[in-house]
Amino acid sequence: MTEDRKVPKLPVEGKRNILITSALPYVNNVPHLGNIIGCVLSADVFARYCRLRDYNAIYICGTDEYGTATETKALEENCSPKEICDKYHVIHKDVYDWFNISFDEFGRTSAPEQTEVCQAIFKKIHENNWLSEDTLQQLYCDTCKKFLADRLVEGTCPIPGCEYDSARGDQCEKCGNLLNPTELKIPRCKVCRNSPRICDTDHLFLELPLLKDKLEKYINEMSVVGSWSQNAIQTTNSWFKMGLKKRCITRDLKWGVPVPHEKYSDKVFYVWFDAPIGYISITASYTRDWEKWWKNPENVELFQFMGKDNVPFHTVMFPSTLLGTGQNWTLMKTISVTEYLNYEAGKFSKSKGIGVFGNDAKDTNIPVEVWRYYLLTNRPEVSDTLFTWSDLQAKLNTELLNNLGNYVNRVLSFVAKPEGQGYNSIIPTVPDDVSGDSHDPTKKLANKVAAYLEQYIEAMEKVKLKQGLKIAMSISGEGNAYLQETEFWRLYKQNQSLCSLVMKTAAGIVYLLACLLEPFMPSFSLEVFKQLNLSVETHLSLSDDKGDVDRARRPWDLLSAGHKIGTPKPLFRELKDEEVEFFRKKFEGSQADRIIRAEAEAAENVAEQLKKTKVSADGNGKKKSAAKSSAESSNKAKNKAAAEPDITITRLDIRVGVIKKAEKHPDADSLYVEQIDVGEEQTRTVVSGLVKYIPLDEMQNRKVCVLCNLKPATMRGIKSQAMVLAASNDDHTKVELVEPPSSASVGERITFPGHEGDPDDLLNPKKKVWETLQVDLHTNEKLEACFKNIPLTTSAGICTVSSISNGSIR
Repeated sequence: MTEDRKVPKLPVEGKRNILITSALPYVNNVPHLGNIIGCVLSADVFARYCRLRDYNAIYICGTDEYGTATETKALEENCSPKEICDKYHVIHKDVYDWFNISFDEFGRTSAPEQTEVCQAIFKKIHENNWLSEDTLQQLYCDTCKKFLADRLVEGTCPIPGCEYDSARGDQCEKCGNLLNPTELKIPRCKVCRNSPRICDTDHLFLELPLLKDKLEKYINEMSVVGSWSQNAIQTTNSWFKMGLKKRCITRDLKWGVPVPHEKYSDKVFYVWFDAPIGYISITASYTRDWEKWWKNPENVELFQFMGKDNVPFHTVMFPSTLLGTGQNWTLMKTISVTEYLNYEAGKFSKSKGIGVFGNDAKDTNIPVEVWRYYLLTNRPEVSDTLFTWSDLQAKLNTELLNNLGNYVNRVLSFVAKPEGQGYNSIIPTVPDDVSGDSHDPTKKLANKVAAYLEQYIEAMEKVKLKQGLKIAMSISGEGNAYLQETEFWRLYKQNQSLCSLVMKTAAGIVYLLACLLEPFMPSFSLEVFKQLNLSVETHLSLSDDKGDVDRARRPWDLLSAGHKIGTPKPLFRELKDEEVEFFRKKFEGSQADRIIRAEAEAAENVAEQLKKTKVSADGNGKKKSAAKSSAESSNKAKNKAAAEPDITITRLDIRVGVIKKAEKHPDADSLYVEQIDVGEEQTRTVVSGLVKYIPLDEMQNRKVCVLCNLKPATMRGIKSQAMVLAASNDDHTKVELVEPPSSASVGERITFPGHEGDPDDLLNPKKKVWETLQVDLHTNEKLEACFKNIPLTTSAGICTVSSISNGSIR
């Protein structure tokens, strides 16, 4: 459905006015599929449904741009916070455009309207005495010479039983608990990695305990009226059970909305306070009459979509902020919350680069309607769900291709056949003596469709999107059953009049499916409308006033007799096993792992291309004869083959090294960055995926075995110039470093008795030397590191591991 969005929509008296928001995606990374289904895609489906119902609805979203995470990302990328926001806002918008997200406004919290609206709300709360002042003990980094905001600190989670060693200063990603930075055990500055100290700093607080009565009254009423999801109610209730506490609303940062208070003018608002206000300020960017949406609770219903980790900010903090102004705000009526979408064997993670990201989905060339369908059928409404490539394949091939696509193509292809075989692309006329009400299979189909239509509307009104999609797809299944029962191909030869009724009804179902599935797969619906030769303006309306719902109960009346359809063609393509395996391998591991693989493949491709494009010429620059060139090429190939050394263990340059310094990778929770002395003038930088296996303090000043002639690879922005050898058990749940004897000389080459030879200067990734040899590297029963049965040996003795016997070394 197309709409003129140049003229902002405003609430209309007497109509149902619906204001829809989705959690503002943070601007410091590319959104992954879990982010997309958790907020923007779910809200888009509901917004499209509302338009289908002819409600007066707007959908507001934008990038959340202020706060510590932006400053941190700017430090990593050596640019200003504004440059980071400009860059990632465009990336987010491009991803959402590809996913056909139909925002009425997609704005930014760094816009001037945010400062204006946020400061105005603050002043009202301050005037009404809902704020207090207090002194906080905050972490201060002497190296960076500044107070460290929550996301500039990481350390060990203090929650008993969790103790995650990379918890952020504001929240533990593992257990989900909100934290204060000073609560962390062994805190570290994320910028310089040094330990900060605790200092006093004054801040402003919102007194949630004083607002408790107002907030409880709102929640008790609206959670019933708005049919809040159970996970939202449980999360909100848990906050009250723990007891509401005052919450700090200011931060010692520069990138944010300035606090309009003389004493605190050097501070900005904390992101939890100003980010939800972004919904209001982005609406203010959409229309100067924004208050008609946001200060009009009698005529506007607010629906908000988010992941479960955002619930308390929307059910407790944001309403408290608005209630504290004493003004007549449009407060949230309905909240739709999703659990987590997990990826294959683990969690989607922006920080760790795990999963399929928005730009990845586009690069697969799997159509957007398939992605939208799969994510929505897998929407984690009541519990976590799992993305797997094999499940996507099954849903595409079975549900979209064999059910929906097959039905549409089967009907339209038959109508398009030439006269004598079909209807020459013309919707047939049903004779007066034939009626859908009197033909039993057609009447039964109509009754089922009418029932499904009621169920569809009921589910969508309650924001049960997965159920709504399932119901719509059931109509396609009924259509296929109808075609089989009526045997239209026989009817065409035996009873043309009845066949006309069946095919006109079946084509009407095609039209109905295109309309009902539009909120879920708009690109699919556009293509079906094209094949039906209909403009989108003829889209069925589910408005209670227009009578289309009653008309849909008689599917044989949905398309006019004599209408000429377009050209049918298949709507979906089968996803084959080999493609699934390709995607599974391509997207396995973290983005750091993928970068290493991509660089190795790129190097191979360049080398191969150079071979293909090299022009053979003689000393005068003239091309040699084909025969001569061929003969010389053959000789060169033979000489090269003769010169190419065998793949032996001596080609590896493994040395004794000592880790001079080890620290966490600033942009990858699973990686260490080590500075290792291998006997050269300068230390080598090495990136290792050992965080979850070996504590950081055990990595310091430790002798290790280092493979020094691998091709350098960039891992999450840091180039790794070597590889530390480690052994793992069969299921990779335990990993230990391979250690040379303590008296071994730093820089000496590790040898393999009985094998002599010089190492390659640099291993050629194409020759797979390391990969070939690695399979024979292992630990034995004596805990010795071996190649086959030959121990890795130094002048001081054999290299060993602590406890892993019969493990693999890599």
